[in-house]
Amino acid sequence: MKRVMLTVAYDGTNYCGWQIQSNGNTIEAELNKHLSELLGEEIKVSGASRTDAGVHALCNLAVFDTNARMPGEKISYGLNQRLPEDIRIQESKEVDGDFHPRFTATKKTYEYRIYNSRFPNPVERLYSHFTYVPLNVDNMQRAAAFFVGEHDFKSFCAVGTQVESTIRTIYECTVEKNGPVICIRVSGNGFLYNMVRIIAGTLMEVGKGNLNPADVPTILEERNRQSAGPTAPAKGLMLTAYEFV
Repeated sequence: MKRVMLTVAYDGTNYCGWQIQSNGNTIEAELNKHLSELLGEEIKVSGASRTDAGVHALCNLAVFDTNARMPGEKISYGLNQRLPEDIRIQESKEVDGDFHPRFTATKKTYEYRIYNSRFPNPVERLYSHFTYVPLNVDNMQRAAAFFVGEHDFKSFCAVGTQVESTIRTIYECTVEKNGPVICIRVSGNGFLYNMVRIIAGTLMEVGKGNLNPADVPTILEERNRQSAGPTAPAKGLMLTAYEFV
């Protein structure tokens, strides 16, 4: 028996998220199906980040155990020949039998893309959130700086989420504009359910002038989901980096 880790990139548009669900196809289900066919035994992967429906990833991680003799580094080649074209393995390798990325110290980075222009761009429609309302990027950046550090992010977590603690550490939170595209980049040691999308929705409210940058510390202190902005649509979100620290 050996344990193999996969680095998985996917376009989440056509999937109901990472985790297996009864209401539609998922990334996890596709991996289980095609790994089982490739290796000739029942395989069940365990993912590091359970991304939501419509969310994309460049580098999500998953591990599975197998008795197959195929070398770990070769599994990516065979699996990519079977997977649908919107899912691709970037790397496969053997790891220690007790290793799991979810229980290892990591730094994860998400990017949220906003297409801010008079009219939408069809090429951007699957990978960014469109708004024609002009956004003040300087104010958004000032607000973003308040998220850096260790905070209780209960205001930025979906209501009803069952977790031991809502305290997380954010290493970086920036807002950059390149032409009509605004990119919110957030790095941290872990994220609550919908946390990055709520941060993005709150920063957009700042950009529209509905909130002031200085409101963010108060929102954090209130620990009330209703104090923060709306949950931004899933399609603008992408997991872009997963680093072991």
